[in-house]
Amino acid sequence: EVQLVESGGGLVEPGGSLRLSCAASGFTFSAYAMSWVRQAPGKGLEWVSGINSGTGYTTYAPSVRGRFAISRDNAKNTLYLQLNSLKTEDTAMYFCAKGRGTGVVTVYNRDYYTSLGQGTQVTVSA
Repeated sequence: EVQLVESGGGLVEPGGSLRLSCAASGFTFSAYAMSWVRQAPGKGLEWVSGINSGTGYTTYAPSVRGRFAISRDNAKNTLYLQLNSLKTEDTAMYFCAKGRGTGVVTVYNRDYYTSLGQGTQVTVSA
């Protein structure tokens, strides 16, 4: 059974930083692309960033490019998201998502991202 457990969220002031983690189990973590998606209050799921398997190629939504950094540690079966220069509009529940294949799909699609964790809340407020 695929399990994804996010952690690291919290309350931070604008301009601050957080590091999110996602512990994965139940599948061969290194063989699949992984992404982070988020859901702001009253909105749908938004794809944020992804990393493929193999080369570790990373890609980002324009709204977070240059501020967020995704990485993975295949030895630890863990996905990370470093959030820097946080803005109030980054407030959301953040989920890690397992892709069905090796490449990143740069939009949230439940047919491709078949597993999500329970999420970790990020609140950016003064």
